[in-house]
Amino acid sequence: MHDTDPPRDSVLIVEDEPKIARLVADYLEGSGFATRHIDHGDSVLPWLKAAENRPALVLLDLMLPGTDGLTLCREIRQRWPGIAVIMLTARVEEVDRLLGLELGADDYICKPFSPREVVARVKAVLRRSRAAQDPQPADPKQLVLDDDGWRALAEGHDLGLTAVEFQLLKVMMQAPGRIFSRDQLMDHMYRDHRIVSERTVDSHVKKLRKKIADVWPEREIIRSVYGVGYKYQPEE
Repeated sequence: MHDTDPPRDSVLIVEDEPKIARLVADYLEGSGFATRHIDHGDSVLPWLKAAENRPALVLLDLMLPGTDGLTLCREIRQRWPGIAVIMLTARVEEVDRLLGLELGADDYICKPFSPREVVARVKAVLRRSRAAQDPQPADPKQLVLDDDGWRALAEGHDLGLTAVEFQLLKVMMQAPGRIFSRDQLMDHMYRDHRIVSERTVDSHVKKLRKKIADVWPEREIIRSVYGVGYKYQPEE
């Protein structure tokens, strides 16, 4: 690196499988990131306590020797809230906990995964993290969520969403451009894991789109991806 080059974002990879860690590190470094690898949960917090060790993001495996990933995520959030966290897990049943506000994970990736997906998700989380730390003036054309009141406001107009519709919209807005399958959306919409059909998701999306179209008839921000699911795609 030349002295005139801008500093690279650093990613801490906490993963006890060396082949996975090396593969992810190679792809991240190929995309301009600096990386550091730790393979034991007990070594993470002592390393982070050193003032010179402040990664922009931690890729954190759920199942680790020593201190587990859930505990580490909670500790990182409490001590260093400016560090973004993406959880890595092979346990699909843990996904709701990983995304829960009580843990504060910014995103999760299920194993097995593509290293290209990891790079894309790291970049997306860092973009969102920086936008949150350096907020821009509110754009009246944007959709705003009021978590306390469970409301969605479009140009100040309350869309009148049901609780399920609000949760559906919130999940997609947290990851703009990410495609959610119907199964993933069902898991977020119905936390009691009731059995519903994919048509139920389609019905809720249809109603949500109609309520948005009542305010913005010319805009399509909830888009279908044929054969896969849906995504939130705000206009540039």
